[in-house]
Amino acid sequence: MNAIANMVRLTKAGAVIAWSGARVLPDDAKLPPPLRVFSRVTAPLRKEGEAGNGHEARLSDALASLGPSYIKLGQFLATRDDIIGRELARDLSTLQDRLPPFSQKEAHAAVEEALEAPVDKLFAEFGSPVAAASIAQVHKAKVRGPDGTLKPVAVKVLRPGIEQRFKRDLDSYFFAARMIERMHPPSRRLRPIAVVDTLAKSVAIEMDLRMEAAAISEMAANTKNDEGFRVPGVDWTRSARRVLTLEWIDGIPIADHAALRAAGHDVKGLGARLMQTFLVHAMRDGFFHADMHPGNLFVDDKGRIVAVDFGIMGRLGMKERRFLAEILYGFLNRDYQRVAEVHFAAGYVPRKHAVAQFAQALRAIGEPIMDRPASEISMAQLLGQLFQYTEVFDMQTRPELLLLQKTMVVVEGVGRSLDPEVNMWVVSEPVVRDWMENTLGASAQIEAAAEGAVSVGRFVGEIPKLLGQAERAADAFSAMAEEGLRLDDHTVERLAEAQAREGRLSRIGIWIGALALAAIALSLLF
Repeated sequence: MNAIANMVRLTKAGAVIAWSGARVLPDDAKLPPPLRVFSRVTAPLRKEGEAGNGHEARLSDALASLGPSYIKLGQFLATRDDIIGRELARDLSTLQDRLPPFSQKEAHAAVEEALEAPVDKLFAEFGSPVAAASIAQVHKAKVRGPDGTLKPVAVKVLRPGIEQRFKRDLDSYFFAARMIERMHPPSRRLRPIAVVDTLAKSVAIEMDLRMEAAAISEMAANTKNDEGFRVPGVDWTRSARRVLTLEWIDGIPIADHAALRAAGHDVKGLGARLMQTFLVHAMRDGFFHADMHPGNLFVDDKGRIVAVDFGIMGRLGMKERRFLAEILYGFLNRDYQRVAEVHFAAGYVPRKHAVAQFAQALRAIGEPIMDRPASEISMAQLLGQLFQYTEVFDMQTRPELLLLQKTMVVVEGVGRSLDPEVNMWVVSEPVVRDWMENTLGASAQIEAAAEGAVSVGRFVGEIPKLLGQAERAADAFSAMAEEGLRLDDHTVERLAEAQAREGRLSRIGIWIGALALAAIALSLLF
């Protein structure tokens, strides 16, 4: 029954998108026979785009009409052009996370339930929503300090029932991913189930506002000694899983260039600083704000960049940070052989390919970009083209690096809006060089060697325990080799029943899907 419900939900969503006339696949895409029939039947009845209303707007409007989970799906897929292609990813990049606000009464009830106290006891004032998105909305409120003064705060409240809605739709996405992997083997390289799992984990974190508070706290600790950047303070006493209270930021939006100049800020300097700040967070800390569009960036009266909305964050392990630094450093010096060797050393390119051939492909990417005028050089574009070689060289996709690249596209765009002539390579070079020296230089290697000696000492102390475990494992494998792997009759029966049930449900689901598609086609015709 769950398979049938998922198929019905997906079919309804497909019908909405098809009816909108939005492009969801390239024109030359090869579709399975049932989808080709559905496409031909519904083609004459699809809406034609209005003047100035292209594929981007139609697709965005269709996803927005399907609700919060489809908005999040669209935004997530916009960062995965390795899966959906560059054209569709570009169309989805215009999708705005905006929905009508829920009522003040519902907001009060949600706050009181989460914080276990009346709103008027928690806040001196609690205003109407100032912004509303798919998962939550934000209210401006005021709290009374110990000295009796009122301090403005921002209160973020989750939408009522949002967790149940996402759970239902995510079940459908997992169902679709399993069907894709089962019926279309070439797609398994892109790991559709893993992609949906990444989305599900991201949404789960975003719907627990304590995690956002923790992200802000972590970034505050990382950047406490950094000049020119800060994050809002967290009011932990008025925060819980479904409510987050933060310092209210009275800053100038970074997109308001006229106001920035009027306040005496160095607009061009802000562009370079924003890019360097992002790279420092990614490379030094391995933790970066992954939603740095202009609406989330302000400049305070001291000229510091202030970021808000920490619902989407990115992490890079040391291996990914070194990979990124080596790539950027290699491209900066046009050392394509080194960049290629880094890919092979990291295991991102299988050894069956030639290092020299991969270096040649990297040269084809780097040379056209490096010879452009400074205002046209883009690190994000370079990384984007690099990731497009994943299929040619059998590279496994790295979601964390793709998220970094997509965030870099946005950061570069904001930086260039502040200074159209900014040279991204010149701006990034000191950050990359410092990281390489601090992490891979002589002093760093000596420190790593010392830590390694300590680890070896610990390992030697554990050798007797490890040998005992190895002996027991060897005995178990020896017994298995002699006697075989034994399953009791009850286990065999349960495995057989599970396999039969899965087969029946899959066949039923496919027939239900076909019938649902036919029903929709008939309803559109008549």
